[in-house]
Amino acid sequence: AYNIHVNGVLHCRVRYSQLLGLHEQLRKEYGANVVPAFPPKKIFTLTPAEVEQRREQLEKYMQAVRQDPTLGGSETFNSFLRKAQQETQQIPTEEVALEVLLSNGQKVKVTILTSDQTEDVLEAVASKLDLPDDLVGYFSLFLVRQSKDGAFSFVRKLQEFELPYVSVTSLHNPEFQIILRKSYWDSAYDDDVMEHRVGLNLLYAQTVSDIEHGWILVNKEQHRQLKSLQEKVSKKEFIRLAQTLKYYGYLKFDPCVTDFPEKGCHVVVSAGNNELNFQVRLPNEQIKEGSFKVTRMRCWRVTSSVPMNNGPSGSSPGKSEVKLELAFEYLMSKDRLQWVTITSPQAIMLSICLQSMVDELMVKKSGGSIRKMFRRRVNGALRRSDSQQAVKSPPLLDSPDASWEPMAKLSSKLTSVSLRGISHSSSANDVGANDFHGNYAFEGIGDEDL
Repeated sequence: AYNIHVNGVLHCRVRYSQLLGLHEQLRKEYGANVVPAFPPKKIFTLTPAEVEQRREQLEKYMQAVRQDPTLGGSETFNSFLRKAQQETQQIPTEEVALEVLLSNGQKVKVTILTSDQTEDVLEAVASKLDLPDDLVGYFSLFLVRQSKDGAFSFVRKLQEFELPYVSVTSLHNPEFQIILRKSYWDSAYDDDVMEHRVGLNLLYAQTVSDIEHGWILVNKEQHRQLKSLQEKVSKKEFIRLAQTLKYYGYLKFDPCVTDFPEKGCHVVVSAGNNELNFQVRLPNEQIKEGSFKVTRMRCWRVTSSVPMNNGPSGSSPGKSEVKLELAFEYLMSKDRLQWVTITSPQAIMLSICLQSMVDELMVKKSGGSIRKMFRRRVNGALRRSDSQQAVKSPPLLDSPDASWEPMAKLSSKLTSVSLRGISHSSSANDVGANDFHGNYAFEGIGDEDL
């Protein structure tokens, strides 16, 4: 049997025969010429060296499948991971009540099946709130850890390959909860959301919460104006004023460590406005602030060091034993690229933020819209709307440095997938593959533009 870790967390446990079944199903649906080669069966019992060789081959196979935009985004692949997650956690399919938080602390209780995927749960929450179908695509479900003071630490955005109920209950910790938040970065899209009463209320609640938690910077005069608008229940005007404030629409991360401007610096990172903002505490206790524009990041990668034997409940996100790093290559000046590394349990969430910023920029560049027509139920079955927009990225990243090999674009859905045989010694670590995300919003610029 093999543990499959996704983003540094145990997702499921599978056998060779199950992976072979997935392979055969993919071949049947997409053809042998599309699906990568699968490690062959062996007649005799494998030696320890052969067991390790097979694990490496299977890991490469899984990485190759999910890197393929057709295979990695297929319902066959995603449903395999969901089913395996449910079987690993031994949670039967049954009707349950799930509480989803809103930014103001209000809880929305929905009745779902334990086997419902992320979009099913999002649809149920939207229906309970009377949020129109054409606004659902502006929101997402996030797994968060809530501290005693009510502040949220974002673990990850829930993906289509997981079951939200299983993901949150398998952590066996009431601090972990699911929250509904907007999932776009350009504040111009606020106008779409504010067209409807429910969208306006959700956006207002999130804005108030971000101000209360200090994510949005407010001076005394601005605070007085906001308080006045709050008392008048002028929600649109409140949001309009908030949009002019520093860090509006940013996601703030827990304090972590960076190697910029020097190794071992403590930093608070915020993501928003197509940038990563750094508030760095230098060794002399001086605070310096700077921003890294996403359009100047040529690529980035997430690396993870994962303990092998996590147990049935998996590794709780944020444990010190799981080391996660996000590194991005940044255009510091003309023809000078430099790697910047952030060591943080939230590295996956940071990577997802970068990817979604790039996706949003590419949609705008292509003249498209992020307005997503939500799936509708047809005879009880879920169907994706044909009008949903998608932007296709080119298959390879052209490097500004001719000596640099072209980098394949990787899917952001499973940032790091790794397999480890359960029978292996627990003293060794499982290091996930380095995943490079080619940035198609990267712009080569000169010194005068920096």
